[in-house]
Amino acid sequence: MTDSPEHPSPETLSPEELMALDNRHIWHPFTQHGTESAPLLIKSAKAATLTLGDGSELLDLISSWWTCTHGHSHPALNAALAEQANAYEHVMFAGFTHAPAISVASRLVNLLPGDLNRVFYSDDGSTAVEVALKIAYQHWSNQGEPRNVFIALDGGYHGDTVGAMSVGKGCGFFSLFRDLMCEVQVLPYPSTFIGDDEVEEKEDGAIAALERLIEEYPDQIAGMILEPLLQGAGGMRVSRPSFLTRLVETAQAAGILVIFDEVATGFGRTGTMFAMEQAGVVPDMVCVSKCLTAGYLPMAATVVRDELFDSFIGDSFSRALAHGHSFTANPLACAVSLRSLQLFEEENTLKRIGEIAEKHRGFLERIADRPDVTWPRQVGSIMAFDVKGSPDYQSAQSRTLKDWFLSNGLNIRPLGSTVYLMPPFCITDAELDRAYEGIIEGLDRLAAAELSMDDKRP
Repeated sequence: MTDSPEHPSPETLSPEELMALDNRHIWHPFTQHGTESAPLLIKSAKAATLTLGDGSELLDLISSWWTCTHGHSHPALNAALAEQANAYEHVMFAGFTHAPAISVASRLVNLLPGDLNRVFYSDDGSTAVEVALKIAYQHWSNQGEPRNVFIALDGGYHGDTVGAMSVGKGCGFFSLFRDLMCEVQVLPYPSTFIGDDEVEEKEDGAIAALERLIEEYPDQIAGMILEPLLQGAGGMRVSRPSFLTRLVETAQAAGILVIFDEVATGFGRTGTMFAMEQAGVVPDMVCVSKCLTAGYLPMAATVVRDELFDSFIGDSFSRALAHGHSFTANPLACAVSLRSLQLFEEENTLKRIGEIAEKHRGFLERIADRPDVTWPRQVGSIMAFDVKGSPDYQSAQSRTLKDWFLSNGLNIRPLGSTVYLMPPFCITDAELDRAYEGIIEGLDRLAAAELSMDDKRP
């Protein structure tokens, strides 16, 4: 196919021409096109650095929506992708299988604790959650004990499909779609931070609320879903491992299936390979995605106990899990995933995450006394604090900070009043120091601008 004026090849277009086409045709996610700035055109990426169309560079301090683990364009991952592409790029996964999918599943279940031994592949975090909810619902139906109530935690976010929205209704993003949602009861979330002296009281309240729900809905609760240790999109809200232990033990003692959404926390983000390791508990299902393929390709997995898988076995298809995706277990994604898991050992990635965590703690101590900073918190490679002001997701304060960071070479995207870092694990100490200094300067400039506005008010 040759170029035409209507359909030019991207390689022949200038950055300005590309952006004009973007503006004409693209609908971007989580974007209010009536108010937000134009998107930034990416030309290339390497390690922790993004290069823009004009040649300027950004430090990717949120790992491109928390997906990039070992850095952009890692040579070993590039090679694994190319090798698999030369063999075969995709094959349907119903009635067929292939070595990359088998290898990833085997390595994944060996990394997970307990009898989380059955892997169902899907496409992204939201669909992994959707699969888990359907498994929980159908499991009880297959047992002849139908249950239709789910429990979630306030502030939890699990994706944007209908089931995931239902269990994420406590995050505040989905009020418009409440009429579509299934029945979900929401527990309070005992979010904590450095210096919190009320955390035990909050935890006791959440456990008591769970116990009340168990009494109120006997034999009706199909499952409980939560993000272990860290609620991501809800504002990087942290809970303690000991609370997670109590919550899971209380639910499982009552016969409730527990689902861990480790889409954001899995693969080293919290300092261990999976957040659940720090609580010493094993859920009945775990959902993983994002870092599963090191940010290269969309793929997810819902991993379940043998007991759950066995409840779908029978002589009728009506008992089977009638769910699937066109690109389930894509071989390219599986090949990259397998190589990424190997890199954790080869590059001693968990040790580097520990070093990043120590750097974060030092920075939080440094800014703890600022009058505009509150609720400092950190878990593994993730650091966050809140800026005093509007908590709204797209507040003027949030947009001002984001734009300032971008204009100064830092890809930091505040969640409302929450400023956070979740960098690729390859980030250097010098790059972290640059990010810390940029955060301080951004806060200083925001404070100066707000003070100036105060002076101008009558």
